[in-house]
Amino acid sequence: MPKIEHPSDSQPQSLLNPKSGRRRSYKTLLSPNGRTTFLQINAKSAFWRDLYHLLLTMSWMQFLGLVVGLYLAGNLLFAVAYVLGGDSIANAKPGSLVDAFFFSIQTMATIGYGALYPKTFYANLLVAIEALIGLLGVAMITGLMFARFSRPSARVIFSRVAVVVPYDGKPTLMFRTANNRGNQILEARLWATLVRSETTAEGYTMRRIYDLNLVRSHSPLFTLSWTAMHPIDESSPLYGETPESLANSDADIIVSLTGLDETVAQPINARESYAVSDLIWNQRFVDVIFSLPNGQRVVDYSYFHDVTAIAP
Repeated sequence: MPKIEHPSDSQPQSLLNPKSGRRRSYKTLLSPNGRTTFLQINAKSAFWRDLYHLLLTMSWMQFLGLVVGLYLAGNLLFAVAYVLGGDSIANAKPGSLVDAFFFSIQTMATIGYGALYPKTFYANLLVAIEALIGLLGVAMITGLMFARFSRPSARVIFSRVAVVVPYDGKPTLMFRTANNRGNQILEARLWATLVRSETTAEGYTMRRIYDLNLVRSHSPLFTLSWTAMHPIDESSPLYGETPESLANSDADIIVSLTGLDETVAQPINARESYAVSDLIWNQRFVDVIFSLPNGQRVVDYSYFHDVTAIAP
């Protein structure tokens, strides 16, 4: 592919990429994965009542670690029970926890090699109980694995910063989003919301939510990059605001994108938040779409998060 001459290659490096590649570490309304950062205290929801949700939302490493841990702990528990029953397993060394442990694995997995088998009523009773638990466990783990794999996910990226820059004679809030998957998101819709703290005349402080109207909030086919724009005019909640006033009100800009994944025909959503420290004033985003000499258009995501000073 021919080398793309970028219009900002001659700009000083200090104007590009004002944020590092790492996500911000200060407190915002949403974490990088789109979840809220609020800590609930004295919440009345019991842990076991929401266990299914917890098993679906934990990471894959945590889930697999939990499954392996329960598997080993369950077999070890039954192995101890077999040992306490005395010489109850044929062809096993009496009192051998190792032989009892591997016999438990064979029983729970319904393998049944035949070399080890129960020879007392006590052992047969434990085998019946363990076989039932094994069947139920396999069914539950299989269902959870399928549910986790079948959950729709969106590989949507947002720019690490948002900019406030003049556009058509008006200061305009801009941020970028892109579909990082090689398919299309159908009927994509984008919302932007300002959340800030306000104090009433009576002295009550509360978080208020204001919609930020976008120039274009709907895209029938979201494939590449999308720059969202909110004009800051007299009707905008950001009208007359400064970085200092936004910081004093603990303001956040919440962005939400929804759509339909064409591959799996399931709805997907993605979220991001911009704190005051994420707002860059009087700088614009670097272009990411270029035309090659043969007329082909190319999207270069290496510049996706970069900004540069506006022309004087």
